[in-house]
Parts: sequence; structure tokens; C-alpha cells
Amino acid sequence: MKVSYNTNNDKPSESCGIVGIYSSDQDISKLIYLGIYSLQHRGQESAGIACSDGEKISLHKDLGLVNQVFKEENLNKLRGNIAIGHTRYSTMGSNKTYNSQPIHAQGPEGSIYLGHNGNVINAIELKDHLKEWGVENYDSTSDSELIAQLYALSPGLTWGQKSEYCMSKLKGAYSLVMLSKDSLIGVRDPLGIRPLCLGEIEDGFVIASETCALDHIGAKFIRDILPGETIVINKEGVSSSIFSGARKVHSMCIFEQIYFSRPDSIIEGQLTYSSRMAMGAELARQHPVNADMVIGIPDSATASAVGYANESNIPFGEGLVKNRYVGRTFIEPNQKIRDLGVKTKFNPLKNLISGKDIVVVDDSIVRGTTTPRVMKVLRQAGVRKIHMRVCAPPIISPCHFGVDMGKHAELIAAKKNIEEIRKYIGADSLGYLNVEGLLKSVGVKNSSYCRACFTGEYPIPVQLEMDKMQLEEIP
Repeated sequence: MKVSYNTNNDKPSESCGIVGIYSSDQDISKLIYLGIYSLQHRGQESAGIACSDGEKISLHKDLGLVNQVFKEENLNKLRGNIAIGHTRYSTMGSNKTYNSQPIHAQGPEGSIYLGHNGNVINAIELKDHLKEWGVENYDSTSDSELIAQLYALSPGLTWGQKSEYCMSKLKGAYSLVMLSKDSLIGVRDPLGIRPLCLGEIEDGFVIASETCALDHIGAKFIRDILPGETIVINKEGVSSSIFSGARKVHSMCIFEQIYFSRPDSIIEGQLTYSSRMAMGAELARQHPVNADMVIGIPDSATASAVGYANESNIPFGEGLVKNRYVGRTFIEPNQKIRDLGVKTKFNPLKNLISGKDIVVVDDSIVRGTTTPRVMKVLRQAGVRKIHMRVCAPPIISPCHFGVDMGKHAELIAAKKNIEEIRKYIGADSLGYLNVEGLLKSVGVKNSSYCRACFTGEYPIPVQLEMDKMQLEEIP
């Protein structure tokens, strides 16, 4: 039987990307396409767009990358001035067509479509609650449909009132874009775990996961949407309401700064590239070493490697070339193929690194499956000594808020100390950035950012192990 394996499975897997656009009069299907295309890094399993002309809502979605799902003829059929788009990585529910988004739900006031980034941790409880309202049949096996059904059926005369009710029932992470026939709605959970921002175009407004999506469609950044905030955009203008239980300070996932967000996005007022350079500089201060060259694992650790090099006065160089078109490989993974897997993704520049002592900067080590293979590739290229430096502190706890890191038993730092990890990956030295240094790098006080994966201290109570397939019944 042919099976698949991931050549980069030692990283936390992305969440999802969402975009919503309201325009006063123009068809915007191609603008929304550009928006989700710019967020492709947040999810590569499926993509979808729902569009409203004020009376009729049209939808197209499927498995695949954005440019595989949408062609000119698909976009031409999506007519209207209000639209939402979604690109997905599955954090709950399998990678099936019926789990692609936007998700549809029907309520007393008509249809809504929803795009969700995050993960709610009380899905079974929500399902029981919806059953009391007569909802027993579902079109998908994801938690996102539970949220859509809850919003469609919730009491309240306004979207703000509906959100007040829904947020009192939902637990976990959810940045949402929703579409009714005449309104665009954006919602950010009371903890602010996933990013969401508001922008302005010439004749309307944009809601998106990251500011890079605003840049791609020529929109101007206005502000971050606040934790617990609901934004409603329609012909009446823009209105806002805040959930009564919202926190004043967010608990955004700090991996947005380390790895998820594009380096050209602005998170909490700071360019992500600059944050990553600061992480590298702090790593150099905490774990200095004599070496001939600093390299980064491309592409996510490049900025951190530059920061390390600048702070340590060790030259920065490109020691590995990344093939950006390698992802999942659908061939029989015998040992030889597994060994070639990393080399297919990363090829060393032997003439530049052979005979040298190098510092290798990476953003994180999760399971410890890929890093030893990268070390082997570098050794075979003639590197004399490898000093591994990691921007994320040791990951000792799984994430329950929309990041697929695997279970507790799969996390290498939950089982081994730093010296044991060093020996296991095959490095000559190993240094992790500590939590204090990470927070300093992103320019915040201890009161913000969720770092439960490093500390085991979650912003809300969670069960120790959760199954992303807990709702997996064929609909």
C-alpha cells in the first residue's frame, strides 16, 4: 500500500488563513483570491471562497492549494461585493472535501458561511448543546461547523448579541470571518489566541489573519481586532462590540511570532522579521560560541540566523538551499527514501561549509525527527562542528488551540533533557532560547502571549490529551 510521509514533519503544523472583504459596489472574488493566496503558508490542505451579491450567496471550495482550487472560470461564477475566503490546515477533523471551508449553516434569519482559524476545546459539549436545539446531522466532522451552527441559531437581535451568547459557550481559539447575504462579520475569541486585523480599501473594508494579506490587495492596515471583539460591516458602516468576558490583554500564540506568520506581517505592532532577528540576537547573547559561519534552516529561521550573526560578529551564510516545492511525498517510504527525503528538501552548499565550524539556527524542534537528518546532511557535506541554536524554548506540552504539534509522548523535550537531545540529534552543542529571552525579543511583558507549549501553563483549563479526530464520523 502506498502511504505518505512528510519531509518536514518536525515543525508545528500551520493553522488556517482567513480573509473577508466588504466593498460598496465592486465584484471582489479576485481580490479575495489574492488575499487567501497570500495566506497559503497558514494551510495547504484545502481552500474556499463564499461570495454574496446581497441576495444570493455562491460558494466554491475543494482540496488543494489556492491556485489548484481556483481557476478563472471558478472566480467568474463567484459574483458579489461581500466575500470570505479560507485556506485550511486540519487541527480538528480529517483532510476531506466535506471539511473544507467556508462552512454553511442555516438559521431563522437565513444562511451564513463561516471561515475559522483556531480550535475549540469543548467540541463534544457544544455538540450536546446543539442537540438540545434539534441539530443532530452535520455536513462535516470539524469543530468549525459547530461554531457556524451555534452562530446561526443563537439568540440575539444583532451579531454583537449573538457573539455575546456564543462566546459564553465556546472555549478555545477562534478567529472567524462570517458572511450573511448582506454583512461581513469578524470575530476574535476572548483570549485573542489567533491573530485578526482590520484594513481599509478604497471602497470598503478587509478582515484578515495577517497584515500581509492587506498588502497583497492594496488595503491599508487600520488596527488589530481586539480579544472578544465582533466587527460587523454592511451598508450601514462598521460597528463593533466587545464580549463582556474578554481579557484586556491577549494570550496570542507566541508561535505566530516564531514561525507561523509571514516575515512581512506586523504582529502586535512589530514586524515579524524584526522579532525573529531579535530572537537570534538574544540567542547569541545566551549561547555564544566560536564558529566560522552562521546559517539558518530556510526559510523560517533565516531572519533569526541573521540576528545571531550580527550580534556575534560571525559571518552569515547560506549553507542549505531549500526546494520550496517539496511537501508530502506519496511513495513507499523505505529507509533509503527516508534518508533522501531531507536531502530533497535541503541541499548543502558543500564548498561554503566544508571544513568549517558552523552555528545552525532553527526556529523550533518539536518531535526531533527531521533535525538528526539535517545534521547528517551537513556532516556528509564536510562540516567539522555543528552548534545548534533554537529560537523556541524546549516544547514540553502539546497545543490545544489550533497548532498541530502532536501528543505529549511525541515531544522530544518532554522525554529528554537538553544534553540527551544534543546527543540524539547529533550536534556538538545545543542551546535553546529561554522563555524570558523570547518574550523580550517580541517586546512584551509577561502578561501577554500564550506559551503553554513551553511551560505547561494554559490560559484556560484544558484536558491533557485531545484527539483531533474526536468528531470523525462520516457525515
